[in-house]
Amino acid sequence: MTTTFADLELSANVLRAVEDVGYKTPTPIQQQAIPIVLQGRDVLGIAQTGTGKTAGFTLPMIDILSSGRAKARMPRSLILEPTRELATQVSENFELYGKYQKLNYALLIGGERFEEQSRLLDRGVDVLIATPGRMLDLFERGKILLADVKILVIDEADRMLDMGFIPDIERIVGLLPRIRQTLFFSATMPKEIRRLADAFLSNPKEIAVSPPSTTAENVQQFIARVSKDDKREALRRLLQSEEGLRNALVFCNRKRDIDAVYRALVKSGFNAGQLHGDMPQPTRTATLEKFKAGDIDLLVCSDVAARGIDISGLSHVFNYDVPMNAEDYVHRIGRTGRAGKTGRAFMIATPDDGKYVDAIIKLVKRAPETIAVEGLGEVAEDDGAGRRRRGGKRSEPSANGAVRERQAEPERQAGPERQAEPEPAAEGEADPPPRRETAGGRPAERSRDEAGRRGDRRRGRGRGRDQEDAHIPGDVMDERDDVPFAKADHVPAFLLRQVSIPKPSRNSKEAG
Repeated sequence: MTTTFADLELSANVLRAVEDVGYKTPTPIQQQAIPIVLQGRDVLGIAQTGTGKTAGFTLPMIDILSSGRAKARMPRSLILEPTRELATQVSENFELYGKYQKLNYALLIGGERFEEQSRLLDRGVDVLIATPGRMLDLFERGKILLADVKILVIDEADRMLDMGFIPDIERIVGLLPRIRQTLFFSATMPKEIRRLADAFLSNPKEIAVSPPSTTAENVQQFIARVSKDDKREALRRLLQSEEGLRNALVFCNRKRDIDAVYRALVKSGFNAGQLHGDMPQPTRTATLEKFKAGDIDLLVCSDVAARGIDISGLSHVFNYDVPMNAEDYVHRIGRTGRAGKTGRAFMIATPDDGKYVDAIIKLVKRAPETIAVEGLGEVAEDDGAGRRRRGGKRSEPSANGAVRERQAEPERQAGPERQAEPEPAAEGEADPPPRRETAGGRPAERSRDEAGRRGDRRRGRGRGRDQEDAHIPGDVMDERDDVPFAKADHVPAFLLRQVSIPKPSRNSKEAG
């Protein structure tokens, strides 16, 4: 028998709002979490993005908070989100589902004026949705009192950990009443997040709707291996070749690459936008709204910004950069293939990305299908000998050339002991001068080095080198004065000139 929202003991006003949205059947996390939250118990929810966990805690919170009244600067509930976009999304959910309830909401995020947010708090709010940094800023200014918080929600805890917010979270929790209801949600559950859950929650009901770090079966995954110089061209050709592309996210690892990729796409005629943390909040909000409305087809973004993007009809995800954290790959491609729809996810990998690709395959236990980009040769990982393959062939121009290169390597790697014999002089050229030796029969250069070492010992300096010069190879380091010098076959004549010292005569000794 199919479970409906009416079976979850929600109030008539909430069910009416859900019906207006068009939802009829709750997702697994909603089906399990809503009754537990209504009972007042703590919840530890393990659910990936796109599973509907936001409605899983907003719907029951609206019913719980429907009775009571908020006091000035004393919110009755607190929801902590890692990013501005996620906080904005949760705020929109409360407005959507609580439109038949008389509840006040406040959104505290960076990039907004303190004065406007302070006015909202002075009127009293039932639900306070905030990012940790702005939350602590207003608390330290005396604008918020947390003594009346009855419900605490920590959302996307694993992302909080990645962004370094855990100390702020621990401080905020220390300011809250000990007797409260805590709802703790995370897409993954590493050891540090488990430790926090054990510290914050009291006898929680653990809900896991799917195994951690798995990808949806309805998302087709592909990988294209190209050279580093061909990445932008590969992205452009993949975008042009996808016939069913309606809208797509393009992920980059670094913010500085987002702008470069965005400009390249716009120059190629694509309707693209960009989204990252350094943009002003009004610009970020306007860009996101344009993308949701369909005014922008491609959005180049970072992992942090994309956590707040919830679009049920997103058709494609492109990983321009392979994520260095394998779990980020799960979150990225989880943006598509929602609500039972199919999605397509592409990953552009260079030979240097081999270890990151292997980590992703190991985590999700599924290897993406390898595809070739039309017009670009496929590049595989290093073959173990420093050579790479393009399109199944070695990148050397020819087999003979490769053999000559490999044969020449031992000579290039030979040390000082293995000197190549001098080639005979060409016709018409003078023979090279013979190597001059000292009276002892040793080469002059060798005698000079030995004399230098004897001088070191006499001066008590030894043979040690300064640590800052330790990177300089020994064969170009003068051990006498710890400065590098370049050796050559030619030695200045004045260094090789023999000096004869006359012996003192017997008469001079007697005179002394």
